[in-house]
Amino acid sequence: MRENLIHSRSGESFDDIVNHSIVQTLPRSINTQLTSMFTLTALLLFGGASIRNFVLILLIGLISGTYSSIFNAAQLLVVWEHQEWRNWFGRGRNEQAAA
Repeated sequence: MRENLIHSRSGESFDDIVNHSIVQTLPRSINTQLTSMFTLTALLLFGGASIRNFVLILLIGLISGTYSSIFNAAQLLVVWEHQEWRNWFGRGRNEQAAA
């Protein structure tokens, strides 16, 4: 995302830059996640009983971490950039009405 911000076109909004960055990153993230998931699945199926619980926890963490980094972190960055969090608890509405 940092590189896209530096090389962005002048008329492109921050939301579009974030979306473009996600589209660029998505195939790499999914490929990395699938490679790791296949390895952990093989360990889960063919590994010993002593590591099955550990491998299962790793699989759950891998799936939730991949989802979080791709779909949640970028949206939180956009909300932070536009300072939309001020309106969440009614604080921004009073400030906007006074202005």
